[in-house]
Amino acid sequence: SGGGWAFQFANPHYPDLDDTGMVGWMMCDFDSVAYQHTIERAATWVSGMQSRNGGFAAFDADNTHYLLNEIPFADHGALLDPPSCDVTARCIVLLAKYNRYKYQTVIDTAVQYLAREQEESGAWFGRWGTNYIYGTWSVLAALESAGVDSAHLMVQRAVTWLKSTQRKDGGWGETNDSYETTKLAGTGYRSAAYQTAWAILGLLAAGEAKSYEVKRGIEFLLRHQGTNGLWHDPEFTAPGFPRVFYLKYHGYDKFFPLWALARYTRLVLGNTSGTER
Repeated sequence: SGGGWAFQFANPHYPDLDDTGMVGWMMCDFDSVAYQHTIERAATWVSGMQSRNGGFAAFDADNTHYLLNEIPFADHGALLDPPSCDVTARCIVLLAKYNRYKYQTVIDTAVQYLAREQEESGAWFGRWGTNYIYGTWSVLAALESAGVDSAHLMVQRAVTWLKSTQRKDGGWGETNDSYETTKLAGTGYRSAAYQTAWAILGLLAAGEAKSYEVKRGIEFLLRHQGTNGLWHDPEFTAPGFPRVFYLKYHGYDKFFPLWALARYTRLVLGNTSGTER
């Protein structure tokens, strides 16, 4: 049964799991009772789209016949829609927030997929956002929602990596050059508000709210907030196709810093439950 949302503003025929997971996440945090029927439809559809390896892709399931990328007319060598860590993470958050016990088997299988996909550095690849900082935040948020202990080695390896990539000014910055080589993972020419927000949100999800690194990241966001109350970063924020072309989502440098500041405020200064409401 259908139950998803599409990436485009108007596309009733081709929903994707990434946007569905995020909309469902928002509804769960805002009012899971009022939107129960809607969230249930989304969770049912998402859980049914799990690939056999435990992961989730953007639009399809088990679309992993990589040989097709080798044919001459393969679109940018990316003809397929295989599972990715960031989309898998988004689906875990939705299912865990809505009804963790009902979807426990699906969640556990997805977490196992993420464990296998963790990079040697401790980071996770980000297919739909730039790049390892985005992927690592996404997965840490999922592991928190799934009830994975922050002391788990998988979490601690990611925390160590995020802290190691913090820049001297307290921010984080990663360019799309990191899609060319993992040697550039988490690095860039300058710190960016949206990248800093992703790193902060990842560390907060890992139980690092009172860490020195988070404090420095928050100070970076406060220093770089514009007089209009917002932030502005000129960088492209996500791949269309990695190593081929990139996209600029103009909202990323606006709402992600606000999200990071709001969650930090509630965790450290107010609502210790850590919820976003």
